Amino acid sequence: MPYLVAADLPPDPAGIRFAKLLERPQILRMPGAHNGMAALQATRAGFEALYLSGAAMSSSMGLPDLGVITVDEVCFFIRQVVRSSGLPVLVDGDTGYGEALNVMHMVRAFEEAGAAAVHLEDQLLPKKCGHLNNKKLAEPHDMAAKVAAARKARRNLYIIARTDAAASEGIDGAVARAKLYMQAGADAIFPEALHNADMFRAFAKAMPGVKLLANMTEFGRTPFFTASEFEAMGYGMVIWPVSALRAANKAQEGVYAAIRRDGGTQNVIDRMQTRQELYDTIRYHEYEALDASLVKTVVPQGMLQRG
Repeated sequence: MPYLVAADLPPDPAGIRFAKLLERPQILRMPGAHNGMAALQATRAGFEALYLSGAAMSSSMGLPDLGVITVDEVCFFIRQVVRSSGLPVLVDGDTGYGEALNVMHMVRAFEEAGAAAVHLEDQLLPKKCGHLNNKKLAEPHDMAAKVAAARKARRNLYIIARTDAAASEGIDGAVARAKLYMQAGADAIFPEALHNADMFRAFAKAMPGVKLLANMTEFGRTPFFTASEFEAMGYGMVIWPVSALRAANKAQEGVYAAIRRDGGTQNVIDRMQTRQELYDTIRYHEYEALDASLVKTVVPQGMLQRG
């Protein structure tokens, strides 16, 4: 949960805490949290790390996921998710917002904003969702240079290299790229848009000893697998990047339609978070109590004497 006072802050940087979570034998489950409220709800549900998706950030701004948002805009999302949850957050770094020097700037900005980890992908701009067709890939050594730049710039940020090569270069091509990215300094690999269990197993078998990230997005190329199934296939991390945003958007759409149709919200009250539920989630009364404790200032006796 968010830290109300400095004494509650964890002693280790976020990147170190993220790496420690990955030292455990079980898979690390990271749901997407697209804003502070989503981060609070995911934390209350018991998750230990969160994911911040580029598609979710873009969509929440009313924009397509084509790499058009900026480093500063992403940092705004990082700050609220980190501040609200207090958890290590893996952030979608898209293509790094440029070339090697831009990647170094991104890494430093993300780390200063509180990110624990970042993943970089080997697409060219305008990048696309990994589950769409006709993605354009960077040359492997150009991507490796970005990974090396990220490694050089980071203090504790955990670096995950994503490859979208499976769709156009097959598993062998994706594996070759992944090995090059590991040599360049990546801490883990994210093979995107694998579309059956055999592909997931083959990739993991070809990358022994490497931490791997699986993407369980809906409406994409990957069929539904559970966290346990990914773990059995050799994966140490799994994300559900846009699930919460999709559910929230659908619910909002229904509320707006009801207001338009019925002239008010009287028929959708049962779909809403109550005032009490909202206050419990944001710890409203804990903030009130903290404020009250701070204003109880003891006035020194000497201040009461005149002359």
